Amino acid sequence: MFLVPEGDVGQQGHHDHSGHAHAHGAATVGVKNGDYDTVPEGFNGTVYTCPMHAQVRHPGPGSCPICGMGLEPETVSLEDDGPNPELVDFTRRFWAGAVLTIPVLVLAMGPFVGFTYFMELLGKRTSLWFELALATPVILWSGWPFFVRGYQSFRTMNLNMFSLISMGVGAAYIFSIIAVIAPQIFPAGFRDENGNVGVYFEAAAVIVTLVLLGQVMELRAREGTGKAIRALLDMAAKTALVIRPDGTEEEIELDQVQLGDHIRVRPGDKVPVDGVVVEGRSSVDESMISGEPVPVEKVAGEPVTGATINGTGSLVIEATRIGADTMLSQIVQMVANAQRSRAPIQKYADQVAGMFVPAVIAVAIVSFIVWSIWGPDPAMAYGLVSAVAVLIIACPCALGLATPMSIMTATGTGAQMGVLIKNAEALERFEKIDTLIVDKTGTLTEGKPKLVAVLPEEGHDEAEVLRLAASLERGSEHPLAEAIVRGAEERGVDFTKAEDFEAVTGKGVKGRVDGKSVALGNAALIHDMGLDSGALVDTANARRDEGETVMFIVLDGTIAGLVSVADPVKETTPAALKALHEQGFRIIMATGDNERTAQAVASRLGIDEIRADVLPEDKARIIRELQKQSRKVAMAGDGVNDAPALAQADVGIAMGTGADVAIESAGFTLVKGNLDGIVRARKLSHATMRNIRQNLFFALIYNASGVPIAAGVLYPFFGILIGPIFAAFAMSASSLSVVLNSLRLRRLKF
Repeated sequence: MFLVPEGDVGQQGHHDHSGHAHAHGAATVGVKNGDYDTVPEGFNGTVYTCPMHAQVRHPGPGSCPICGMGLEPETVSLEDDGPNPELVDFTRRFWAGAVLTIPVLVLAMGPFVGFTYFMELLGKRTSLWFELALATPVILWSGWPFFVRGYQSFRTMNLNMFSLISMGVGAAYIFSIIAVIAPQIFPAGFRDENGNVGVYFEAAAVIVTLVLLGQVMELRAREGTGKAIRALLDMAAKTALVIRPDGTEEEIELDQVQLGDHIRVRPGDKVPVDGVVVEGRSSVDESMISGEPVPVEKVAGEPVTGATINGTGSLVIEATRIGADTMLSQIVQMVANAQRSRAPIQKYADQVAGMFVPAVIAVAIVSFIVWSIWGPDPAMAYGLVSAVAVLIIACPCALGLATPMSIMTATGTGAQMGVLIKNAEALERFEKIDTLIVDKTGTLTEGKPKLVAVLPEEGHDEAEVLRLAASLERGSEHPLAEAIVRGAEERGVDFTKAEDFEAVTGKGVKGRVDGKSVALGNAALIHDMGLDSGALVDTANARRDEGETVMFIVLDGTIAGLVSVADPVKETTPAALKALHEQGFRIIMATGDNERTAQAVASRLGIDEIRADVLPEDKARIIRELQKQSRKVAMAGDGVNDAPALAQADVGIAMGTGADVAIESAGFTLVKGNLDGIVRARKLSHATMRNIRQNLFFALIYNASGVPIAAGVLYPFFGILIGPIFAAFAMSASSLSVVLNSLRLRRLKF
């Protein structure tokens, strides 16, 4: 496959923000004796590596000696020294190139479409000089990094797309300069009636500008990923309130915390490090780890995780994991490693280029020799023109357009359908996916618990039971309490003030409403109160099997009924799952929820397999296991806890309603957060990849047929040796066919 190098690949991985520019300094990593690891022993600075070639390691920024790609830091840093200098540099080069290339295109191609105003105004000869003046800064300044990388590829004999681009652009430019300055040295067949020789300035300038556009797109994608990882790191607390042995408290930087330190976590604060509660009780929001919206009650002896958020109680914890050992640091590193491990589309382009480049050079050399020996006079001139024509016609102008045009069109079409596409790689991978892993909360379900049922016992009124429960729960900040209060409001229930409110950790709440003793909680609370739940246990278990959370209401020492809260399944989920099954997906639900609730949801929706009680590293591990079984895995999720799995999966799909980090880690984002977006994304990926293959076919047919014709194989039989003007027209026609084919994607309707 031929593609713009790196451009629409959107290679994942964090990027260098050290203030060094990779490209404009033309720094390319040196290679000694085939050893690509040039990091000296004992080096403790930032090590840079190639996203595609892990064996390349270098103690500073630069370009990969194998593929020419910009190197990236191996480790993750929270430092952000402003915009990526390479992106700034390439963006500047691109805009300068684009501004100058447009008039070159108008001058060169205008006459072919009947627009001859400037040609007539300036005259043919003067317009050629104008093209030379405009194209020179595009090629020699905007395109300079590609010549550096191309030179390096020949020096190390790691031929890639930069080899082809630098060779083709260079040949086109040099040929065109000679054609403008000394047209008389060319054979008469190459000159028009005014003695001018056709030039390739517009082709060379367009190729440089297109490749730069691809580079900017790719660097922007990497920049976004770097922001995602910094956003993850930013979730950690910045300081910790350490309790010294003498009882004094001191606020210190997070990196100064030692193992075994006792740390106070105040209400509403982030837990600074992983640890164990030694004093106090509170509920902690662990949704960033588990994905579940319900806070977890914490008492002495319970583990807590860094970056989770403490509720209304105060805790004292003992630090058990600090620095790189904390759960958050591990999530960050997992995301970074998974992103960097991806094999981008560029690999295919380089593999083909590795074969195509030497073949083109060989054809050019053979063509020069054959024409020099057996060609008509002046034989050497014919040989030179033929060899240069081969190099020029091999330059991947249409090939450079093939993928970006399809991707840009597909991206716009996808956005209109609520499917945001991060890069071409995600589209290509998604076409081959056979296994889809979905998170439960926020993906299959709404992610917000709702009151679904009030079941009063005989002798009690439903509205009264709900009024007592909601009045009592109004004093709690628990999400289940919020669901009951919100449900009561929706049903028009009037509240009264609760007195003597008491939260019983992990069990429920107690208090007095209208002078009556009221309690609301789980079976453990009922047991503690010495009450017999009797036949209600069966009712409660039946509802739990439906995935609901059931609480008992106690009024003046007797059970008055049940209140049931559930995270409802999204309306669009059942139909979407059916469509996904029809598209050949095996669907696995991975959730931090318990087995019973997960099984209830899975059996109701017809999900193929469940994995319950899973942590972030478990989700990523499950994906790795499936990948080892040669399965192509997509992961759909919405939380910070899903970020490592989204990065590890062949394709990550983020719900647009979820966390920014999840969105940055994913190849697709579904604006509405509904699974039917995955159905549309699958259809779009099939259509886009089919379109790209058609484009590549058009472009490759052009190149494959153009090279031998440029070499002169038709001359002995038909007397045909294509001139530069015809070649330029053919190149434009090839590019036009690619553009028109790509635009067909706009008409897609799913």
